[in-house]
Amino acid sequence: MTLTEPAPAKLNLALHVRRRRDDGYHELETLFAFAADGDVLTVAEADADRLEIDGPFAAGLSTTDNLVLAALESMRSPPFGGVPPLAIRLTKNLPVAAGIGGGSADAAAMIRLLDRHYVHNGDNRELAIANANLGADVGACIVGRTRIGRGTGAELHMAADDLARCPVLLVNPGVPLATGPVFKAWDGVDRGPLPEGSAREIALGGRNDLEDPAIRLCPVIADVLARLRDSDAWLVRMSGSGATCFALFDSLEARASAATTVRTARPGWWCLETVLS
Repeated sequence: MTLTEPAPAKLNLALHVRRRRDDGYHELETLFAFAADGDVLTVAEADADRLEIDGPFAAGLSTTDNLVLAALESMRSPPFGGVPPLAIRLTKNLPVAAGIGGGSADAAAMIRLLDRHYVHNGDNRELAIANANLGADVGACIVGRTRIGRGTGAELHMAADDLARCPVLLVNPGVPLATGPVFKAWDGVDRGPLPEGSAREIALGGRNDLEDPAIRLCPVIADVLARLRDSDAWLVRMSGSGATCFALFDSLEARASAATTVRTARPGWWCLETVLS
């Protein structure tokens, strides 16, 4: 039997960095949302664990040092267990080091799949807490719904979600951007908390404090943002630590028009037309 689980792209609709912590991490507030599309994880029982990676962004990814395998081992540890050896295929449709979940989304897909078919815990919040050691974004990716994240992003809170099925265009200029250097380049200025309100209100009133440092490290991000802002989008912003940027629209037609314009002007850029889940 073959089992399949989606690993949708994660978006930070707003990302406020509040301070550097003594443990080397950053205190932040963020509004997580998820696209309807992303990577795909497929597994089948086997005589030994193995991971294969295919898809347009498979090149260079390790099949031995991978968060998918770390998630597998985590779900075999107490209080979980009962997971047999698996043949795993990860279809990598999303760019790597791109600010849209990456390995966190893939690890979360593995955790959800194993829970549904083998572990039967059924509590996404408990799964997120138990697997917090895999990365700050993994918990949000396990839940896979619009949430406010605090602390390092792992403390999740409900948000009134009025953005379901909102058309969104994701654009990446094809330049990988590691998270660590972007956070290190942040200027340390606390520009205030997330606003109150629904997801749309928070997104509109929020910001991404990592945009400026990311642009200093990867100037083409400014070009991506400018091209998206020259559309009918009601919100344009960089996601996470970049370099992927997104634009939210009120109609599929406006999204399609913007995508056509970007692809014509920059055929080498990656574009994904999707909706928020």
